[in-house]
Amino acid sequence: MSKSRLTVTVDRQLVEAATVAVEEGRAESLSGWVNLALAERAAKDRRLRALGDAIAAYESEFGTIELDEIAAQDRQDRAAARVVRGGPRRQRRRTRRKGAA
Repeated sequence: MSKSRLTVTVDRQLVEAATVAVEEGRAESLSGWVNLALAERAAKDRRLRALGDAIAAYESEFGTIELDEIAAQDRQDRAAARVVRGGPRRQRRRTRRKGAA
């Protein structure tokens, strides 16, 4: 894949985050970190476009999806969901310091 040189203005906090990623070995370079971020955004945009196309195709065949239908499906999904959490949480005991009221 060929590369192109690009000049951009980026928020200072993002440059700092990228620099830390490079220092910690999570990215090869600042350019690599930015390249990955752009690739992830492009993939997200493709997924959103595909989702929009799927919804448009569904609605053209079956009609507009109404808000009450979405709410009803949300309730059904929540009722059918299986909640999975980690092990039991330890309760923190509050110890009263000597002399505290």
